[in-house]
Amino acid sequence: MTDEQATPERPRPKPPRRLGLSGKLLLLTIPLVMIAGMLIYVPAIANFRMNRLNDRLAAANTAALVLDAAPSGMVPDSLARQILTSIGARAVAIKMGQQRRLLASAGLPPAIDHDVDMRTMTVWSAIVDSFEIMLETGNQAIRVVGPSTSGGQFIEVVIDEQPLRRAMYRFSQNVLLVALIIAGLTAGLVYLALHYLFVRPMRRLTASLVGFHEDPESAARIIAPSHRGDEIGVAERELSDMQRDLVSMLHQKSRLAALGLAVSKINHDLRNLLASSQLLSDQLASVPDPRVQRFAPKLMRSLERAIAFCQSTLSYGRAQEAAPDRRMIPIEPVVAEVRESVGLASDASITWISAIERGLSIDADPDQLFRVLLNLVRNAAQALENRPSGDAATMQIRITGRREGSVAIVEVSDTGPGVPQKARDHLFEAFQTSGRPGGSGLGLAIAAELVRAHGGEINLVEGTIGATFRVAIPDRPVELLSVRNERARA
Repeated sequence: MTDEQATPERPRPKPPRRLGLSGKLLLLTIPLVMIAGMLIYVPAIANFRMNRLNDRLAAANTAALVLDAAPSGMVPDSLARQILTSIGARAVAIKMGQQRRLLASAGLPPAIDHDVDMRTMTVWSAIVDSFEIMLETGNQAIRVVGPSTSGGQFIEVVIDEQPLRRAMYRFSQNVLLVALIIAGLTAGLVYLALHYLFVRPMRRLTASLVGFHEDPESAARIIAPSHRGDEIGVAERELSDMQRDLVSMLHQKSRLAALGLAVSKINHDLRNLLASSQLLSDQLASVPDPRVQRFAPKLMRSLERAIAFCQSTLSYGRAQEAAPDRRMIPIEPVVAEVRESVGLASDASITWISAIERGLSIDADPDQLFRVLLNLVRNAAQALENRPSGDAATMQIRITGRREGSVAIVEVSDTGPGVPQKARDHLFEAFQTSGRPGGSGLGLAIAAELVRAHGGEINLVEGTIGATFRVAIPDRPVELLSVRNERARA
């Protein structure tokens, strides 16, 4: 596809501007404060009404003392009217014994609309009566009954409902105004506190995530964590570590991609050279010299392996390693071939010790097992080369093999300097585990991948002289073997 035919990448549409977290907190705080104010207002308005009625009763008791002290209980109508006006009542009566005495009255209504007994008033009834009065219209008459302070059983006072309702409206307006002021102040303080404690750090985290998404390979986009000890501080530090790991990983992936491109170019030419060498080795096999006849098959086998290795050089990076072609094979010939391939058969400076159980067989792919052991033995030989010169007794490579039930165990050990701690932290990871200059660590990574393909495991044995790698490959289940054998016979 040409550049003209390629579909241009459309810019990602920006999400619509929405209310931010700060605005949501503000809008949430105001109604919550108002709800709290309403919960305070309900008992407050009921208490205000009860206090107003108790004030009327207290004034009525005082008026009763004045009216009762008049000579012969006779009070001029003008004086009685002034007293009732001063206490905001239409009539005052008192019960003493079995008699109810009307002390004063002025314009009594034809009927009493509500009776309120302050002696038996409950909280719930006070709340319900308060809202009933506020929802009513007109000027109805209320008879309020309460205890008497002048020796009577109780005192009664008749008052108008409209003045009480107006007073309750004024009180409600004042409460609403105070609630709005408190709600505004509280919302502002909560908004500022949450904004500086939570919203700003969250915006910083969000901005870091967005910026890192735009350029994930830039180390400048890594967030600098603060010194907070709460959850936001933990989130900042974890995000910083995650971004740093991702940047390092992406840089490594970029280097590996460039390395893969270079290897693919080298691989093409190298395969041609090896193919030419194979043709020459075929001609060399026709030479009648006994020594040539002895080494020519091994040379051809090595060239065939080299060509196969070149063809699968990039398989590790592409995760396309071929599935193992497993079968029961004796392990001693594979070990002997590994020794010859590394060149230890003729090297007198390194002692080779083989302690393989007689007749030990392993259920594995012979070529892949050869590659695993070759990488381990080559690493051991290179580790010994880095040691100061010594005799063969102190420079040893030991390979042992045994069976533990249905698992074949092969160990490759050396008397070298061992695996550095820095390399152990990323053991069996490509391009990170080499403990020697110029090494790539790819051998151990390939060996681990091949062993895992067999369902086995490879690990470094602790507490040994030098380095000891243990390879454990279990036999396949009997059912799987029988099915494969039946297919082969078919």
